[in-house]
Amino acid sequence: MGWLDIDAEAEIERICRRTREILAKVLKRRGLVVAVSGGVDSAVTLALCVRAIGKERVVALLMPERHSAEDTPSLGRVAADTFGVQAIEEDITAVLEAAGCYRRYDEAVRSVIPAYGDGWKSKIVISGRADKNRFNLFYIVARAPDGEMIRERLPLEAYLEVVAATNFKQRTRKMMEYYHADRLHYAVAGTPNRLEYDQGFFVKNGDGAADLKPIAHLYKTQVYALAGRLGVPEEIRRRPPTTDTYSLAQGQDEFYFAVPYEQFDVCLYAKNHGIPAEQAAREAGLTAEEVERVFRDIEAKREATRYLHLAPLLVEAVPEIRSS
Repeated sequence: MGWLDIDAEAEIERICRRTREILAKVLKRRGLVVAVSGGVDSAVTLALCVRAIGKERVVALLMPERHSAEDTPSLGRVAADTFGVQAIEEDITAVLEAAGCYRRYDEAVRSVIPAYGDGWKSKIVISGRADKNRFNLFYIVARAPDGEMIRERLPLEAYLEVVAATNFKQRTRKMMEYYHADRLHYAVAGTPNRLEYDQGFFVKNGDGAADLKPIAHLYKTQVYALAGRLGVPEEIRRRPPTTDTYSLAQGQDEFYFAVPYEQFDVCLYAKNHGIPAEQAAREAGLTAEEVERVFRDIEAKREATRYLHLAPLLVEAVPEIRSS
């Protein structure tokens, strides 16, 4: 048995039972809205919700925008069709334009690459595990209309402006999720896995907001195990994990995790269970030095993103009011 092996069917039944309890006894809502991106996490969440309460009480929400990958809407519909739920598409491009999302993003990139403009595409990448820097460094990678690729270091101010602009996307999507949840008297099911939840790979009041997060305790490897058992289509399971946020295709390991999820899963499990770096290195296919760097990165991200997990803070505690 590997460190991350689970009894997939037993875990599915446990999640579904708890989902029904939370929905009926705590949230007291009739059904669930799931934002479907074409990735495995949202497809597994959708499948679990359908297994828990039935396809008639689950809605799949597709929310593409100008920079979405071409296959995002089609794969989202594949997931919705596979599990027999109603699919609603809300193209959020116009909302993002009105908020200045694209304009603000372009201006931030131009502060580093002055020629950046119409016809260009770009993404953010992180310094890889081979770098000896103690802290991660961020770069903007841009492709000109003629195909030329440019890579420039992002100073902190430009990086923060780029992230702030792209965060409009997650917050706009969440606004749409709650619109449909409110009109149907449903709750919102979030889709983060354990890596994303633990490491703060979400936007506060954006994709980090939800009423229920059914797979936040599962490592990505375990999500894939459930995907096979639940019948998630192969084309979704084959799709590499992506942020689907930038105009250039971007893997999660390029932007945030520094190593692929299979290796990060092992490192995070080892960190959580006090397993030495040398032992984790053998399991992950890394060197002990690389695992130690991942361990340090895990702690640094936990500290830096603690703010994202916090509920609104009060100056003085207010007793919770309960009905008699």
